[in-house]
Amino acid sequence: MSNGIPSFIKWAGGKKQLLEQFKQFFPDKIENYYESFVGGGTIGFYLLKTHPEIKKIYLSDINKELVTTYKVVKNDINNLINLLKQYKEKHNKEFYYKIRSQEVNKLSELQIATRFIYLNKTCFNGLYRVNSKGQFNVPIGDYKNPTICQEEDLREISKLLQKDDISVKQFYDAVKKAKKGDFIYFDPPYYPLNRSSFTKYTKEQFLEKEQEKLAEVFKDLDKRGCKVMLSNSDTEFIKNLYRGYYISVVKATRMINCNATKRGKINEIVITNYLIQKKI
Repeated sequence: MSNGIPSFIKWAGGKKQLLEQFKQFFPDKIENYYESFVGGGTIGFYLLKTHPEIKKIYLSDINKELVTTYKVVKNDINNLINLLKQYKEKHNKEFYYKIRSQEVNKLSELQIATRFIYLNKTCFNGLYRVNSKGQFNVPIGDYKNPTICQEEDLREISKLLQKDDISVKQFYDAVKKAKKGDFIYFDPPYYPLNRSSFTKYTKEQFLEKEQEKLAEVFKDLDKRGCKVMLSNSDTEFIKNLYRGYYISVVKATRMINCNATKRGKINEIVITNYLIQKKI
């Protein structure tokens, strides 16, 4: 646990390292909170801990295995922890590839969640990547003693999630009921800075057409009186999509790149439909 915010998976583009910079963007009062592209859940967990006035949190993603994992953490935490401890005892290269090769559609929800967390904690760089058939294909990471079961964090997250509605939905469906007083945060797969940029986390791509659709949804939510915040890469394409809104730059550290010389600090942008009051 860092910054007092629990976590249970690694996630490419996760917002834990940006949380201090992000606090200035969060509204003081939130009725309901919506987050599509939930990933590791850092923002939602932070808001649950700091905004007790929130009535309901709606988390969603199109990654079915990720959503199933959240549901199991919420509803079956004891069995999940017990099974993760068993996986930790069995962990080696042979066991990793045995678990990776499992057919997910033949597993129970508990097995899907355990597999998801186990692979996330033991694969190369905590990367989530699938092939064209939707099969997880990341090789094992070089860890001497990976932390597979973060029991304290898992139990805290399970308690936090009791206030959540978690579902598999496209971003445009997930926010249909959002209304004035609600806060929506979008953290989509980023528009690539170049062809090698990592953006594929499901078998479906998220390219120009999807970014344009997201901008339309952002503008519709603005018209409804919602407060909306979005993260993305610092590119002219994205800035043009949100021309007329408030655009801020934050510094992020990116470590997932096959070329070590291209890792390090980069600019990202945060877009809001409201003027922020500096809190940091």
